[in-house]
Amino acid sequence: MLKSGIDQDALIEMFANASAKQSAQLRTAVGEATLKALQGREMSLKNIRGVIKAVTQAASAGAMQNVTPKVDVEAMLDGALAGMDDALLKAVDANRVALERLTGQGVDLQEKQLKKAMDDLQKLEDTMFDTVRKASSGAGAGLSGPWAEVLGKMEKSGSLTGAQATATFEQMTNQMQTAIRDTRAASLKAAQTLAQSYAALVSGVLIGMSDALRTGGAEGAAAKPAAKSSSRK
Repeated sequence: MLKSGIDQDALIEMFANASAKQSAQLRTAVGEATLKALQGREMSLKNIRGVIKAVTQAASAGAMQNVTPKVDVEAMLDGALAGMDDALLKAVDANRVALERLTGQGVDLQEKQLKKAMDDLQKLEDTMFDTVRKASSGAGAGLSGPWAEVLGKMEKSGSLTGAQATATFEQMTNQMQTAIRDTRAASLKAAQTLAQSYAALVSGVLIGMSDALRTGGAEGAAAKPAAKSSSRK
């Protein structure tokens, strides 16, 4: 069954048959499935919620069906949450590359569409946590405890997505201030056109995982530091 671009049946089967030592494989599978679904749509909080909800429901359904001896349900769900975090981390990077491209062409971050994009970037971590919490609330008594535990641990330590989003926000704010000082500008019409196409641009960047844009801007951006990623403890 495809929902929000997710093959839920495949994920359910994977969680239902996972052994006690396969949390790492589940993390990879969830990350790839989530990323693939995000690549097929414009990057908006609404679409992200839909994808995260579908993945969470599939992981819950599969975990409930798992009868493998000594299976560690909490580890399975931790792998699912980490996989979603991995995928959103790549979405943050795609946003960063798109923002760099637009600000490099003179688009002001105060433009309505880009200002919303920056605001949404800061909401990604909370969106992931809130969506997983709501989607897992109906999973059954047997999973409410494990889901609460893995969510609590990640909320306490912070997600990779949240750390990268914060770093990206700070980087782009500083870059825009530098651009203003350097009087870098584009025509108003061109700026508005670029800003309005932001969501589609991010999706395009995510599909190519930023490689094309990185390569195209390598000569002019060689000295530009990339936002640092944070590691989960």
